[in-house]
Amino acid sequence: MNIQTDHTLLAALGMEVVTIETGRVVMTMPVDERTRQPFGFLHGGASVALAETAASIGAAAMIDLDTEVCFGLEINANHIKSKRDGIVTATALNVHRGKSTMVWSIEIKDENGELICLSRCTIAVKAKK
Repeated sequence: MNIQTDHTLLAALGMEVVTIETGRVVMTMPVDERTRQPFGFLHGGASVALAETAASIGAAAMIDLDTEVCFGLEINANHIKSKRDGIVTATALNVHRGKSTMVWSIEIKDENGELICLSRCTIAVKAKK
């Protein structure tokens, strides 16, 4: 699968795809000046962006991109632990694959395996027009 990264949110936030498998995506993102909130901690919105990106890439890998397109429909996130620097890793797992929606569970952890954010994302799958 060809993923456009130039001039995207992925590039702006320093996200990188580690692995893409059917039903599973692993991505990383730095905790630095691009992803911190004004008080020096990882911005919750950056975590949500990472979670939705991982789920969206995972969903795209499971559909026929010639005839279908997918978009984030809903996302929630529980920010469990703060982080000031380093790298966070998102692991997105498909927990439901329907005809028109997919549900993904995304855990974002730090280098020590500590849970930073737990998210669930629903992806809409539509026919291309």
